[in-house]
Amino acid sequence: MAFRERPSAKISYQDPEFLDSEDARPLRIMAEYLGPLRGFRRAHVHDTIVFFGSARLSADGPLGRYYEEARELARLVTLWTKTLPSTVNRLVVCSGGGGGIMEAANRGAADAAGRSVGLNISLPHEQRPNEFITPELSFEFHYFFMRKLWFAHLARALVVFPGGFGTLDELMEILTLAQTQKLARRIPVILYGSSYWNEIINFDALVRHGMINREDLALFQYADAPAHALEILQASIDIKPEAVTPAFGHSRTRAPQDEL
Repeated sequence: MAFRERPSAKISYQDPEFLDSEDARPLRIMAEYLGPLRGFRRAHVHDTIVFFGSARLSADGPLGRYYEEARELARLVTLWTKTLPSTVNRLVVCSGGGGGIMEAANRGAADAAGRSVGLNISLPHEQRPNEFITPELSFEFHYFFMRKLWFAHLARALVVFPGGFGTLDELMEILTLAQTQKLARRIPVILYGSSYWNEIINFDALVRHGMINREDLALFQYADAPAHALEILQASIDIKPEAVTPAFGHSRTRAPQDEL
């Protein structure tokens, strides 16, 4: 009787059909944590300054000044961080990796011959990584929540330029973490373009209706010029590096007064 060779079984982690299945979703989620972690460690990125803002803003559009000012601020931030005494990459400019304000931030860092991070999200009809991201620091995400984790994980400050739903989502994520004192370290938030933000969000109404405390308004500051935003960052960030790279923002399980 002729011997028939049995087909060999695939190893699960080498089986594309399994990895794309519903059952393997936890593995894909973990991969979007461990992949960037490996990349940041290899590149010796210690911490970041995150730029948020619309992908729809262009240098030659009606709000083009925001593109140019995001680019200039990222350039100034990168020049400043180059003066910090450190053996690792400190306060690296980080964006969502796409066009508009995100491109401007990565471009500004490149103008200063610095490195920058791009955390791109795969979308059906838009958003491709821009050309100014440092290649080894360009990461692609499928899950929005894993991308937002990496925005918060290394951030030492957040600069939010005008944007839409995505920008508002990312802003509120950080403000919520700060308001609830969930993060062990403070993340200064700059709302860039005071006229825009005062029109889009009525923070005073939130206070008046008792939805937030008046003290919560101190969780962010406004800026309308790159030089002023840089001053706020320099005054607000503790530039002393933590011992471990990457320097993660750890979460609290108790209020600060209970940790004494």
